[in-house]
Amino acid sequence: RGESRGSPQQLAERYADLAASHSEALRQREEREWHNARLRQENARLRLENRRLRRENRCLFRQALLGPGPDKPSADAGEEAEALRAQLGRLQEKHRRALRHLRRCRAAGGPEASGAEDGDLDELLLEEDEQP
Repeated sequence: RGESRGSPQQLAERYADLAASHSEALRQREEREWHNARLRQENARLRLENRRLRRENRCLFRQALLGPGPDKPSADAGEEAEALRAQLGRLQEKHRRALRHLRRCRAAGGPEASGAEDGDLDELLLEEDEQP
């Protein structure tokens, strides 16, 4: 009953196959972990960029709402408004590209890529989907 089935050569081959499979599984696991770490770093970088862009956007809107300062002639107001509109357009395009990139990262990362701190991302993605 305690005897193994097969010749010693067959057992050695099975053991070698198992060892090779185990090594491959470990390699794939390390590769996934490295890829996930890279995605987490990219996600952190994009979060910082997103915060910076939000601050910049708020500042631009504040400037647009307050209008030209007392030291600026009102003739420049039209040019400044046009420049702010152009800058806003560029920022909105950057924001859309960042969201698309985050979607791709999230899709590539699978379920482990979505964590508790992705609430902001979910909200932004929903807002993006609702906009025409």
